[in-house]
Amino acid sequence: MKRNWQSAIILVYATVALVLDFYNDFLGREEWNSLLFYLIIPLLLLLVLRRSPAQYGFRLGNWKRGLLLTAGGCALMAPVLWIVAHRPDFQSYYTPLWSARGAWGTLLYAAEDLIGWEFFFRGVLLFTLADIAGGDWAILFQAMLFTLAHLTKPQAETLSCIVGGSAFGWVAWETKSFFYPFFIHLFVTFFTIWVAQL
Repeated sequence: MKRNWQSAIILVYATVALVLDFYNDFLGREEWNSLLFYLIIPLLLLLVLRRSPAQYGFRLGNWKRGLLLTAGGCALMAPVLWIVAHRPDFQSYYTPLWSARGAWGTLLYAAEDLIGWEFFFRGVLLFTLADIAGGDWAILFQAMLFTLAHLTKPQAETLSCIVGGSAFGWVAWETKSFFYPFFIHLFVTFFTIWVAQL
């Protein structure tokens, strides 16, 4: 019973975090807000609830499988992203990000933004939902929320998130770590921005 009410607290926090992050800019930078809402506060919440972050993917997990899936995922996505990122909606959305930051600034921005997102969706949400509904449903449910969190981005990207988010969730579930989806997501984001601004 204790685990159920703790899971409920985590899921309520997840909903509140998504709403607060959407409507507010507490720290003045998108990536810092992401670190706050999706990494720092969830880690503190887990500690308050006396739950180990390692149970929520904050570990290396099956690193051999993780590295293989990361390399395979990046190789599989590169040609698709090369085509999609040339679309005008992607170019208009992503070119200003590159122009404002350059290569290293864009990579740092993406890493700061995505480390929290991945811990939140492929760590905290995935493993909390798995406690309630099992791994398969957890992979789907977190991907649905991940898709809705993309509503301000280009439509094709948002629609693809139900598949991409499920794939990221599967990688996290297979490796018991959010780090490998993070590396894939970092590649996808950086590569998309780079191609869009060419």
